[in-house]
Amino acid sequence: MRTELPQALLATASGKRADEILRSCVHCGFCNATCPTYLLLGDELDGPRGRIYLIKDMLETGSSDAVTIRHLDRCLTCRACETTCPSGVAYGELLEIGRETLEHQNRRPLMQRGKRRWLLRIVPNPRRFRRWVAFGNLFRWLLPQSLRRHLPPLGRAVPFRRARPGGVAGDTRRVLLLQGCVQKVSTPEVNGKLRELLAARDIQVVTAPAEACCGSLALHLGQRAQATATMIRNLAALAPHLDGVDAIISTASGCGVTIKDYGRLLADEPKHAELATRVSALAVDVAEYLHGLETTWAREGSIDRVAWHAPCSLQHGQRVTGVVEQLLGKAGYQLTVVRDPHLCCGSAGTYSLLEPVLSQRLRDDKIAALGADDPQVIATANIGCQLHLGAATEVPVMHWLQLLR
Repeated sequence: MRTELPQALLATASGKRADEILRSCVHCGFCNATCPTYLLLGDELDGPRGRIYLIKDMLETGSSDAVTIRHLDRCLTCRACETTCPSGVAYGELLEIGRETLEHQNRRPLMQRGKRRWLLRIVPNPRRFRRWVAFGNLFRWLLPQSLRRHLPPLGRAVPFRRARPGGVAGDTRRVLLLQGCVQKVSTPEVNGKLRELLAARDIQVVTAPAEACCGSLALHLGQRAQATATMIRNLAALAPHLDGVDAIISTASGCGVTIKDYGRLLADEPKHAELATRVSALAVDVAEYLHGLETTWAREGSIDRVAWHAPCSLQHGQRVTGVVEQLLGKAGYQLTVVRDPHLCCGSAGTYSLLEPVLSQRLRDDKIAALGADDPQVIATANIGCQLHLGAATEVPVMHWLQLLR
């Protein structure tokens, strides 16, 4: 793709990188074939190729309008286009630059600004989020259906029960377990389950009490400066616990995909780049870590048939595919057939709140696909997907870790 970005922009790191990414695009349109919003709406501007042109025009002219805002807002950031693209276009990275530029160039309507500021203030802070969830659940019966379906449950921490040791005597393996923001409040039993599974194999689990949000929420909303500050704060919280750690484990793939990218995201922060690279190198999804253990698994309870929903942040963002399926299969589960497993469920972080109509249409399609082969449960790997799908189906939706014993 030919570009004519201003020299002043090309002199910046983000401008130079945007130019490189834009020039790597060959206009082929293969990306549209796997883009959920393009398949749903049939509008070129609601596909990756169209959005790339919108970003290119915005960067070249230094201006944007309501059309640019609408179509970039509609992007799920699912990154299915990246796993399809034959040219390796780093669309997700370009979108970060585009959204940050968009926020600098435009002043959103009051209601949009208020909602986004509320999300940035409440969701990444477990204490604040817990208070809002508790308050909402207390008056759940008074809320309209449109709000009620977005209200997550308030989970209760499960007391840790050390399972019977099964590892090698004297084993000193140690991992740092990320607690997350929403997951810490709504489904703390997921990390509790992992603690038991690892304790049975003599693997010590530590956490960072001062752990902050990974920064993904601010990043996806175009607030790069806030995202950077949040990431640096999180690095400071994790740093004292890294010595002797084999891995930093995330059980929420939406958090893990950002933690793994700290090295790139903080490369221009001289005081923090080295630590960011170290954290990225240690970060793994829980599926990757368990897959690397020489151990066996068994089924939990009487469940047999499982529909597996791979979050976009796992299959497209982290490029971890087939691993959870292998673990569940070895444990004895029968995985049901799910059509179009590459398509997003519509959760996509805050997308279900900011773009509720499209989000619900995508969720309806995903639930139909997941339920077509009569599963007993739906398993996933990200808190957002779990809550989003669970609010609209009678089939239990749970984290796949809860199925292992």
